[in-house]
Amino acid sequence: MPQVVEPPKAADIGMLPGLVWRRLFRLWSYKVVGATVGFTLFFALYFHVLRNPVFAVTVMPLTPIDHWIVFNPWWMLPYVSLWVYVTLPPFLLIKGHELALYGAGAAALSAVGLAFFFFWPTIVPAMDLGNGWSGPMKILKTVDASGNACPSLHVAFACFTAYWFETMMKRAEASFSMRCLNIIWAFLIVVSTIGTKQHVVWDAVGGTALGLAAAVMHRAAWRRIAPPGPS
Repeated sequence: MPQVVEPPKAADIGMLPGLVWRRLFRLWSYKVVGATVGFTLFFALYFHVLRNPVFAVTVMPLTPIDHWIVFNPWWMLPYVSLWVYVTLPPFLLIKGHELALYGAGAAALSAVGLAFFFFWPTIVPAMDLGNGWSGPMKILKTVDASGNACPSLHVAFACFTAYWFETMMKRAEASFSMRCLNIIWAFLIVVSTIGTKQHVVWDAVGGTALGLAAAVMHRAAWRRIAPPGPS
C-alpha cells in the first residue's frame, strides 16, 4: 500500500522563501507608499515636538531596575532592529483590508504617543555613559537627545508588532519555537531601550501599556474582517 504523504502545514509553507517573496510583493505599491508616507510624517512630527516643547519638560525618575540594567553599547543591536521588526507584519500581509487595519492601528498609536509628548514633554535624566558615547551611540544620543521619553514609542511599537506577529503566526499554525522567537525579539527591544539609556523603566512601562492598548483595540476589528486561515 503506497505511503500517504501529508501536505505541508501552513506554517511550513509560510516559511518557504518563495512564498515569503510573493507575500512581500503582494500589494507592494501600497506597502511602499504607506511606509514612506507614514515614516516621513511621523518623524517630521516627532522631531518638531521634540525640539519645540510648549510645556515644561519633566525629567523621568529612575528606579532600581534602571541601575540593574547597566549601559552597554551592544544594546544598540536589538534597539535598531526595531526598524526591521516593525516592517515585517505589514509587508507580509496579503489582504488589503488587513493592511489598512494595521496602518490604522499604527497611526492611532503614533497619534496618542505624539499627544503625550506635546502636552507632557519628558526627558531621561543625564547619565554618564563613559566610552559609550563613541560611534553609533553618540549619533543616537545627539539626534534623539533622549527626549520624547514617556511613553516609549520604541517599546509601544515593539509590543504592537509582537501582537500582530503572534496573531498571524497562530493562524498560520507556526511552530512554538517561531512564536517564542517573536516574543524574545520584542522583549530584547524593550530591554534595549533601558540598556542604551534612551529610556528609563517608567518609559518602558508606559510604552508597553500603549502598545498593548492599541493591540486590544484592534483585536475585535481583526476578528471581524479576517476569516480563518493564513493571512
